[in-house]
Amino acid sequence: MTDENIPELLLETENLSDKKTTKMIKKKEALEELKMEKLTIQDLPGVGAATAEKLESAGYRDLMSIAVATLGELAESAGVSEAVGRKMINAARDSMKMGFVTGAEVLKKRALVQKISTGSENFDTLMDGGFETNAITECFGEFGSGKTQVGHILAVNTIKEDPEAYVVYLDTENTFRPERIIQLANGAGVDPDDALNRIMVARAYNSDHQMLLTEQVDGLVTEQGKKVKLVVVDSLTAHFRAEFVGRGTLADRQQKLNRHMHSLAKLTSSHNLCVYVTNQVMAKPDQFFGDPTQSIGGHIVAHASTFRIYLRKGRKGSRVAKLIDAPNLPDGEACFMVEEGGLKDFS
Repeated sequence: MTDENIPELLLETENLSDKKTTKMIKKKEALEELKMEKLTIQDLPGVGAATAEKLESAGYRDLMSIAVATLGELAESAGVSEAVGRKMINAARDSMKMGFVTGAEVLKKRALVQKISTGSENFDTLMDGGFETNAITECFGEFGSGKTQVGHILAVNTIKEDPEAYVVYLDTENTFRPERIIQLANGAGVDPDDALNRIMVARAYNSDHQMLLTEQVDGLVTEQGKKVKLVVVDSLTAHFRAEFVGRGTLADRQQKLNRHMHSLAKLTSSHNLCVYVTNQVMAKPDQFFGDPTQSIGGHIVAHASTFRIYLRKGRKGSRVAKLIDAPNLPDGEACFMVEEGGLKDFS
């Protein structure tokens, strides 16, 4: 070996050393990520067996549920001080890497979003392919405008598109009809018995019961292992409207409704499912021009909903869906007919 070869050998050795170091760093990072994935609630600071049991009974079954919880709710549920609750939340957020991400990473996550078809080409085009998962879609309109029909149709189409999917139907006005599901299943070429067996129906008798049922949806996914892809709430505001009467109770109603909407939003993001809510309307007597129809719930429901659709009756028995709010779609309208086998385009 000559002296001239020594620098080249040293450089080659240095490169090999750098590659080895890089490989070791990547391996260490991968192990740390794997360790984070295996973390449980009891691994959080200040959480023992008793506290973990309290958290799980209150609906906090994984790190994500704690990471997105508010300090007051967590402290009250676990019976710990705010200082300990803050440590728990921060540790959960650190393990979930809930910091800033690039727009490119958000775009990759958006690739996981799925669409549920309505069966109407006009309606699907309006919604850019159908109703999105990881989003709340609100449909409001007067009685007979087709809100409940859309809920039944989405349930059947969800089952048709995914043979493992389940649907949760929260019925607040006694509007769910299994006979209608059978009609739509036959029209969509789906086994009616299979469709009915994969729709989990719960009748909510008041607003507290409605909110409790919403919290139990998380258990269906995490504990029972059901692949819930669609949650229908028909209707969202019926109980709230009946229980809180007069302007004096408006603030309490809106706060409670806000909590309910946040629970629904948490479901969409935690399990990548679609939440479809129907909403009642009222007429504004002081409006002399234009359509006086206004949805219940005001800005609370409007801001919490990802997509907002106004349904109204059209000519010759048709229905008109008007998209009035969407983060990435232009306003527009779609006309369709509600028939025994599903939705049919109307022009």
